[in-house]
Amino acid sequence: MTFRVVIAGTDTDVGKTVFAAALTHALDGYYWKPVQAGLAGETDAQVVARLGGLAPDRIVPEAYRLNTPASPHRAAEIDGIEIDPARLAPPSVPGALVIEPAGGLAVPLTRRLLQIDLIAAWKLPVILCASTRLGTINHSLLSIEALKRRAIPLLGLAFIGEENADSERTISAFGGVRRLGRLPRLEPLTPHALQQAFAANFSVADVLGVGSMGP
Repeated sequence: MTFRVVIAGTDTDVGKTVFAAALTHALDGYYWKPVQAGLAGETDAQVVARLGGLAPDRIVPEAYRLNTPASPHRAAEIDGIEIDPARLAPPSVPGALVIEPAGGLAVPLTRRLLQIDLIAAWKLPVILCASTRLGTINHSLLSIEALKRRAIPLLGLAFIGEENADSERTISAFGGVRRLGRLPRLEPLTPHALQQAFAANFSVADVLGVGSMGP
């Protein structure tokens, strides 16, 4: 399977790492975090490996591992380096690849490059993860507008959190974007609970069917 998809978020901490873990497991795929900013505790790749039950070879090493939990451009400056976009080309893997960029779409990677512009250069489809909490309509519609302005293929919306049917319906209608499903917050968050919740709320066949229209 050569399916490749970018898991983007409307903001930081919306739950896209958890969604990425569930999707990578469901696709029996590979996971790649291009830039990891912040190395204290579990990294996002380690969280995905644990929650997705992924073997070590299914985790593609990060292009950059930065010490400070901050915007990548600033974390790189603190480490005394500058991120080279040439090192951020999606890797080739023998299967589906799930790519999780850092933070939200408009995060700077350098003083001259926003993350969303790198995603546009990749020409890969995006699944947009959106929280169901207060403020999600504004954040989601602005993110959708930014993606569409750059002609980035948007497969659909993955909502994360407690049910908020009106907000989910409103975002999908105004944005003109398919609602793929909603992943509830899980307590406790275990690999088994995540796999069950994903299977109950999302259709991999549906995602792949839409994705087949992308590059």
